Amino acid sequence: MADLFQKITDAKSLVEKIAGKIPGFGGYLEKETRRDADKLLRDTIVNRYGEQLSRVSTLQTQLISSGGIEHIDDLQDAATRMQRFIDMVKTAAYGYSGFLDAVKVKEDELAKLYTFDNMLLENVAKVASAVDNIEASIGSDGLPAALRNLVTIVADCNTTFERRKEVLLS
Repeated sequence: MADLFQKITDAKSLVEKIAGKIPGFGGYLEKETRRDADKLLRDTIVNRYGEQLSRVSTLQTQLISSGGIEHIDDLQDAATRMQRFIDMVKTAAYGYSGFLDAVKVKEDELAKLYTFDNMLLENVAKVASAVDNIEASIGSDGLPAALRNLVTIVADCNTTFERRKEVLLS
């Protein structure tokens, strides 16, 4: 994925570019731009995982309709973990903190945060593939393994996001 920070920086107005040449003000604008990029990135993550959660909800209905009620708890476990992940991403501290914010994020930490966020964005493809596999496995003997795979992938997403918090608190 293209660097969102660079896209936002490239889109600055002429006035912002000139103001960026004022000593001290440029750093403030850059931090605000990073905050905007972080918000945009995390909104994208939330939306993409939300799309997969909607697919899981649809699969729950299909599973019940096809007589696979015994597997509904496993699919619900995956859905609950995915919703928890989405909620954590929505409510997490942004990658830049302002002067009065309780958690201060240094510039070098921002790069680490972007790395975690990029991993989470790339994991959407793994989640989508796992959901595809569940859809294809409904009514077959492969369904339990497909469900376990999705639960594992979503648990990994939660773990990755928890490690992201460690960057903020270190």
